[in-house]
Amino acid sequence: MGGTDVTDGWEWRAPGGTPGSAGPPPGPPQTAPTTPYGGSAAPYGGSASPWWSDALADPWRDPYAPAAVVLPSVPATGAAPEPVTDPDAPGRPRLRQLLLVPLIVALLAGTLGGALGYAFAVRGGVGGGVTLGAGPAEGPALAQRRPDSLAGVAGRVLPSVVTIRVAGPAGTSEGSGFVVSTDGYVVTNDHVVADGTGRASVTFNDGSSSAATVVGQDPESDIAVIKVNRAGLRPIEFGDSDALAVGDPVLAIGSPLSLANTVTAGIISALDRTMQAGEPGGPVRYYAAIQTDAAVNHGNSGGPLVDSAGRVIGVNSTIKSLVAEGQEAGNIGLAFAIPINQAKRITQDIIGTGKARRTVIGAQVAGTGTATRAGVGVRLAAVEPAGPAAGAGLKAGDVVLRLNGRPMNEPTDLIALVRKFAPGSVVTVEYRRGSTRQNASVTLAADAK
Repeated sequence: MGGTDVTDGWEWRAPGGTPGSAGPPPGPPQTAPTTPYGGSAAPYGGSASPWWSDALADPWRDPYAPAAVVLPSVPATGAAPEPVTDPDAPGRPRLRQLLLVPLIVALLAGTLGGALGYAFAVRGGVGGGVTLGAGPAEGPALAQRRPDSLAGVAGRVLPSVVTIRVAGPAGTSEGSGFVVSTDGYVVTNDHVVADGTGRASVTFNDGSSSAATVVGQDPESDIAVIKVNRAGLRPIEFGDSDALAVGDPVLAIGSPLSLANTVTAGIISALDRTMQAGEPGGPVRYYAAIQTDAAVNHGNSGGPLVDSAGRVIGVNSTIKSLVAEGQEAGNIGLAFAIPINQAKRITQDIIGTGKARRTVIGAQVAGTGTATRAGVGVRLAAVEPAGPAAGAGLKAGDVVLRLNGRPMNEPTDLIALVRKFAPGSVVTVEYRRGSTRQNASVTLAADAK
């Protein structure tokens, strides 16, 4: 072999006779061997080795020739190792953290705002930092002023109530009244305007005033009508005085002792309480009154007595008192009102004809204490030949026991109850003639005057 080394490889020299690195022999390109697991057998990150994988066992291999030895890797056994998370690495914020941040900011802002408000209030002298009174609470039902409450009823009626002042020779008479039409008709008591000169002044609920003239008056029923020159007024609503019952709640509204727009409350104490009233030298007034315990004083005269729905059921007229004659009387819970059915009929007569009709039975009664004992009826002293009583068969000397079921105890009872009804009304009269009791239907009539 001379001086030539025999190897199992090949030697390649670069042009110019310089030995080059071991490389593949000339010829077709070679494919790099792969490891049994598909990896290339390139040692130390170099190019693909021209040696086969078992070159280390070749006894003829040149120990100085470059070679690559590829060893098969040991397959991994068991579960894959659990990934390790770096605790110092920044992580993605959770939903709880996202919600917690604005909540804390809002609490801090509210606390800061409250502290600043309190500081400003204290420094500004508002209440000196002291809270007075309890916290707000829902009031009781009546305090909410429902339309059917006493306050609600008073609020609806007050715009229809007026104060009346009439100048006369003895001074100024003052009373109350209420509007009954949009064009200015006002109802009051006759004794409020009786001593006047025919002109009056009316003050309304809102404080405005208007001059008024007397349209007409009926002294025996104590009803008068005046008129103001004003349109668009709010008239009061009329009720039915025949439908009342003892115990019904009522309100009295007027100007007692010059205190305008005064409202007092009470109940109906009695019905058909026959009254005989009048001033010395003046006419005698008879009416079957509504008795109430609502506080009524001087100045309430002519004002309305209204029911729980705000409808007028009577005209306040007189009171009973314990004072001596000539002294100033005050309320003791005994007040009387003219039934509105009677007052309305008289008002319509006055507006229509200028005067009122008086209802009569066509008989005269004996004085108190004559011919009968108290509580056993009213004796007829005389009967008009062509009157209603005679037409029903009644005669002088008959004792009237009941009128429409209402007991007769005094002569004033028969007069007052007859005037309560309108002319043309038919009433039942129970009477006694001798020892016999009889009934008769009497058609009442209007007085011829």
